Amino acid sequence: MNTQFFAREDRPADGPPRELVGYGPNPPVVRWPGDARVAVQIVVNYEEGSEKTFPMGDETNDILHEIPFALDGYRDLAVESVYEYGSRAGIWRLFRVFGNAGIPVTFFAAAVALERNLDVAARLAGRGDEPAAHGYRWSNGYEMTRNEEREAIRLAVESIERTTGTRPLGWYSREMSVNTRELVVEEGGFVYDSECYSDDLPYWTRVGGGAHLVVPYSLVVNDARFVLAQGYGSPDHFFEYAKATLDRLRNDGDDCARMMSVGLHPRFSGNPARADSLARFIDYGQQFDDVWFARRIDIAESFASQYPANSALS
Repeated sequence: MNTQFFAREDRPADGPPRELVGYGPNPPVVRWPGDARVAVQIVVNYEEGSEKTFPMGDETNDILHEIPFALDGYRDLAVESVYEYGSRAGIWRLFRVFGNAGIPVTFFAAAVALERNLDVAARLAGRGDEPAAHGYRWSNGYEMTRNEEREAIRLAVESIERTTGTRPLGWYSREMSVNTRELVVEEGGFVYDSECYSDDLPYWTRVGGGAHLVVPYSLVVNDARFVLAQGYGSPDHFFEYAKATLDRLRNDGDDCARMMSVGLHPRFSGNPARADSLARFIDYGQQFDDVWFARRIDIAESFASQYPANSALS
């Protein structure tokens, strides 16, 4: 008999333990600025120019682009040009959308991508957007040794501070490893990481005996679903998902304020029709007095000031 069919609990494993219970029926009653019910957090995943390519010496093409077709063993100029659209045109359309709405955003920025387009680094810095770190290149932590990942974190911090003038305070990997969270804490300068999709509120966890803040992300209201199977079939689908998410969070059946993550990529949402659906959603959210468009670091700091680690982990 295979006893694995009857397992009831996790065995010791590398990496952080699973945290399945969370806040349960009693989430912390935080109050966002202006007594907002929902903190809407827009993330721009800026990766273009740091992805895997033949010109960068990777001997492979990256995968997240418009058509689900993989060209193996050869340089794919079509894929490369999709990424180029993001850094040439898409990001500037997104900047115009954010500027017209007067809202700040967080960049999950791959350091090399900013190094290769310093105008983008200067614009986000000038706007006061948050440059959170998204790796040195847009690489998977699980593909690295522990020492390689440690070095990638160090280089990302150094590079982003140089290109934007601001040290990144948040971290989000392409795909984390079992070592990532420990290495982020070991590095010592991060306020939070976003290496999970497990809640609608930030939460404290323990890493190496100390407290560490997690600000969850989401793959639901996320424009990657425009190019993934069973995703958004039209810009209206994105708007409908975003609107329904905001509507429910504003009226979620209790007195708890929550956060909403919106994930964007310049090569996807920078296209005109998709940018239009994003602008329509922002317009919709801004009609409400109880919606706060914020950077991820603003949410982290507001949460931590009201619900400090010693209260959460005591």
